[in-house]
Amino acid sequence: MAARTATISRQTSETSIEVFLDLDWAPSSGAKQNIEVSTGIGFLDHDSAIALGTAFKQALGEVRGIRRYGTGHAPLDEALSRAVIDISGRPFCVTDLKLKREKIGDLSTEMFPHIFHSFAVAAGVTLHVDVLRGENDHHKAESAFKALALAIRQAIERTGGTDVPSTKGVL
Repeated sequence: MAARTATISRQTSETSIEVFLDLDWAPSSGAKQNIEVSTGIGFLDHDSAIALGTAFKQALGEVRGIRRYGTGHAPLDEALSRAVIDISGRPFCVTDLKLKREKIGDLSTEMFPHIFHSFAVAAGVTLHVDVLRGENDHHKAESAFKALALAIRQAIERTGGTDVPSTKGVL
């Protein structure tokens, strides 16, 4: 099976981003996982999401032999979020995060939907992310990102075939 990896560099007047993504990395692989994020605001920004979405699309390559659809639910204390993804080639994003505060740390909460949207557009996926319940905005936001990770893991799972996961035969 071909490795599903990508390296992306994104340079703008405001940012310098490098992303290496390995869609098949697992803790049991023995390979070291290196995560380093330094955005200056203690979290993510939309340029990071664009670079990550671009790397995701490149690493996935031709959409064949995967489940295509994924759903993830993730709790964090009192918060519960759901993410649903369709690796469709049709970028679209809907979020309902139910965030009440203006900021979480130094990040404006209006950026969270923008992060999900930027990832969806760059990755070419349809994405729905909903906070189902919760009181603490930090918990709601973190559970939303974890739910997305679980949905992605399910959607990119290899089926063992080489088919395009569409009744039309193309995506």
